[in-house]
Amino acid sequence: VHALLPQIGWASAFVLGAIVSPPDAVAASEVFQRFSVPRRIIAILEGEGLVNDATALVIYRFAVVAVTAGTFSPVVAAASFAFVAIGGVLGGLALGYLGAQLIRWAVRSTIADSLLTNLLFLVFPYAIYLSTDALGVSGVLATVVAGIFISRTASHEIDADSRLTATAVWQLLIFLLNGLVFLLIGLQIRTIVQDPAFVAHMWWIGAVISVLAIAVRIAWVFPSTYAPRRFSIRLRQRDPSPPWRYVAIIAWSGMRGIVSLAAALALPVSIPGGAAFPGRSEILFVTFCVIFTTLVIQGLSLIPLIRFLGIDGGDRKQEEIDARVAALRAGLKRLHKLEKHFGSVEEWEVQGRIIAEYEYRVSHLLGHVTRNHEETSEAGIDHRFQNEALAAERAEILRLRNAGEIPNEIFTRLQYDLDLADARLR
Repeated sequence: VHALLPQIGWASAFVLGAIVSPPDAVAASEVFQRFSVPRRIIAILEGEGLVNDATALVIYRFAVVAVTAGTFSPVVAAASFAFVAIGGVLGGLALGYLGAQLIRWAVRSTIADSLLTNLLFLVFPYAIYLSTDALGVSGVLATVVAGIFISRTASHEIDADSRLTATAVWQLLIFLLNGLVFLLIGLQIRTIVQDPAFVAHMWWIGAVISVLAIAVRIAWVFPSTYAPRRFSIRLRQRDPSPPWRYVAIIAWSGMRGIVSLAAALALPVSIPGGAAFPGRSEILFVTFCVIFTTLVIQGLSLIPLIRFLGIDGGDRKQEEIDARVAALRAGLKRLHKLEKHFGSVEEWEVQGRIIAEYEYRVSHLLGHVTRNHEETSEAGIDHRFQNEALAAERAEILRLRNAGEIPNEIFTRLQYDLDLADARLR
């Protein structure tokens, strides 16, 4: 960057490098949802997205400070980076532990409902970020670490209503934030490209840096995968080297996206003293070029590359069915274990009805989808009948609500239950 744009200075060059360095795991995951790939590839990319986003933003923070301060020392920056990163991880573990305990206390004391629990989910990231950032360590790393800790230690204690609400809330929130950031970068670029001379000078620089961003990732992923295993027998035994085709997919899944956009937009307009931030327009334009190039070239070619390399992650639909069947059979096993404690006819009757329902669901799932994903005639009839019954239930509760026989509150709860039943059929 400094060689292509010497006028922006070393510190601003580091800013741009930090902005375009983290890949967007969400972009790759969206592509992989349409094609079956091994879970190991997805796990690596998603884990990389979490950690690389945080480390890139820490580097970005130091580079921006160097621009505004006017000085930059690699030695001081490296030492500060270590302190900030380690402090962020430790702070995230501590606050994650406190957050998990708070969630457990709220659930066990029965003071939390689905709305209050999701309010905690929304507040926690900001509280963790702001508190650790005030201590001078990485708020981003702390938030990531705390989120992982809470999801692994306390998420199973959250009730079903809270999880269902959280899914809807976060899907909508992420969609809105992604759309907002792309809208804002579009508004920024619109003002920048009004100067034809600027665009004529910058477009080829954006193209060169985009190619370099792709090439550097490829040049890094292969050695970083095989070199540690070459020199460590224990690592080779515990985690053998993956096939080169897997590594190729990971190397090519380097699309840039939302984090780079947000970091570019967060650049200050001016530095202390009133001068404009050096190279801000150039940084925004090149960032847009890198995102556009990687999303279009790598994003559109990823599925053809997966097909060309013959990578197959197995039958995901069958895996899901097998997991559902295993869960249902665990429920059946538990119901049969309760028999020795029965002391009334009513318990036997209720248990029999529940077992019959579970056994029906198991047989329904086993016959639901064949190996070639063709729906059986029995499954088709089952779906048709259940959809007809659900439609009749919806019509009836709507009639009751419109006739004033039930209040809207009851209608909403019944409709919610029917929606869940309908979702289970899909």
